[in-house]
Amino acid sequence: MQLTRLRDGTRRITHITEIQGMEGDVITLQDVFLFDFGMGVDEHGRYRGHLKATGVRPKFAEKLQDQGIRLGPEVFQPEAFAKRGQGNW
Repeated sequence: MQLTRLRDGTRRITHITEIQGMEGDVITLQDVFLFDFGMGVDEHGRYRGHLKATGVRPKFAEKLQDQGIRLGPEVFQPEAFAKRGQGNW
């Protein structure tokens, strides 16, 4: 999970990422959810975006299911991201 302070002064979770494993000395990562910066800002200059699924079903979902926590496939359905305009970061 990546928490970022945005230009509007707020802190938002911008990435939820799963560690996939190792390839030699390199840790491989896979983004599961990303913040959609392309949704613009509101009248107060705050980002309207929210986390959106990338379409990757993480390996930890099986472990959660073994614990009795069931996440339906719709949780991980990919969502379209808004196109980024100038200065959305």
